[in-house]
Amino acid sequence: MENVKINIKETNNPAIIKFEANSFLTNHQSFEFNNIDEAKNSPLAQQLFYLPFVKKVYISGNFIAIERYNIVEWKDVQDDVAEQIESYINNDGIIITPDAKSKKVPVTVYAESTPNPSAMKFVANKKLVTNSFEFTSIDDAKFSPLATQLFHLPFVKAVFMDENYISITKYEVAEWNDITLELREFIRSYIENGKDILQPNAAQSLQKTTQQLDDTFEALDDTSKEIINILEEYVKPAVASDGGNIQFQSYNSESKTVKVILQGACSGCPSSTFTLKNGIENMLKEMLKGKVETVEAING
Repeated sequence: MENVKINIKETNNPAIIKFEANSFLTNHQSFEFNNIDEAKNSPLAQQLFYLPFVKKVYISGNFIAIERYNIVEWKDVQDDVAEQIESYINNDGIIITPDAKSKKVPVTVYAESTPNPSAMKFVANKKLVTNSFEFTSIDDAKFSPLATQLFHLPFVKAVFMDENYISITKYEVAEWNDITLELREFIRSYIENGKDILQPNAAQSLQKTTQQLDDTFEALDDTSKEIINILEEYVKPAVASDGGNIQFQSYNSESKTVKVILQGACSGCPSSTFTLKNGIENMLKEMLKGKVETVEAING
């Protein structure tokens, strides 16, 4: 399993800091502890309560939020706390015991149309995955119990997951009006019951761990790195809001051609060619003058 890394995230409340992990710590469940007695089902929370400034511990999904007493400022202790949490988890410390009762947070899922008439985006009020994953067949989906179950529905053609949403591409045999409610309720119920969305080894097997992605990036030439950084900053947020993703595949310095993979709602979308040529290609030509002439897309 990948080593867990902890990042410090500020919140709107200066007394509360989030310690965010690059993998899930609980199975889409939430736990809140107000003191060390309440934390008997969380050895990690109990350990944190030994710190005199810890007032409340909240564990959910891929983060631990801690509220402090005013005897310290977070800037003086947050790095030490992050290191303590990271070390505890990576030494196989128990985060939550199996018999712990979670604080029930209602799961909501809403459907959102995309520019692709064949794709619909289903957005949850919980973080579902820490990276993007695309599955285009039931064989492909063996690392995702949720995607596997979705492929049992005869109208599901492809499943794309990222952050807090799932994009589903359908076959033409069904109309969204007839299946959206069924899909929305199926996904909501699945998440609420705490079932596995991905297998624990999915990221490792699909070369999606933070370390694997970093290693792949570092092995690229400088222009490829620049292209990826531009796509990450300027393109991905926009296509994610439409339920899709654009992934860098290759750069040829001789032909000055960039190849990208269209995923989720972007794959097979009638408007994606226009977006590609008039948006991404022009942007890369402008920002990397003389290095890029053409952008070609492959449907994921």
